[in-house]
Amino acid sequence: MLVLHGTTRRSLIVGIICDVFNVMMYVSPLTIMAKVIKTKSVKYMPFWLSLANFLNGVCWTTYALIHPFDIYVLISNSIGAVSGLVQLILYAFYFCRGENNDDGDQHNSTEVQLSERPRDVEA
Repeated sequence: MLVLHGTTRRSLIVGIICDVFNVMMYVSPLTIMAKVIKTKSVKYMPFWLSLANFLNGVCWTTYALIHPFDIYVLISNSIGAVSGLVQLILYAFYFCRGENNDDGDQHNSTEVQLSERPRDVEA
C-alpha cells in the first residue's frame, strides 16, 4: 500500500500474483499425468482429486463470467478447468483400456506379512 498508490495498480499486481500461484496449483498434476502416460496406469492419479480440480475450475470460471467480469479470476481458473478436463480424459482413457493394474508387482502393498516361525526350535 505504501509503494503502489491507487486501487488500479494494486489490483493489477495482486491479480497477477494470484494468477501465477493459482495456475501453478492447477498445473501441478502435470508430473502425475506424465507418470500415468509413462506407466499406462492410473493408480498414481486419484480420480476424485482430478474431478474436484475440474469442478473447481468450472465453478470459478462461471463466476468470473456471470458476476462482474473479473479477468484475473477468469484467466487462472479457465486454465484450471482445461487442466482438470485433460486429467479426466487421460484418466478415462487409461482406465477404460484396463491397464490400471499394479504392473505385476503384487508384493509392494502396504500390508505387512508375518513370516512363519519355525516350530520346535531349541536353543
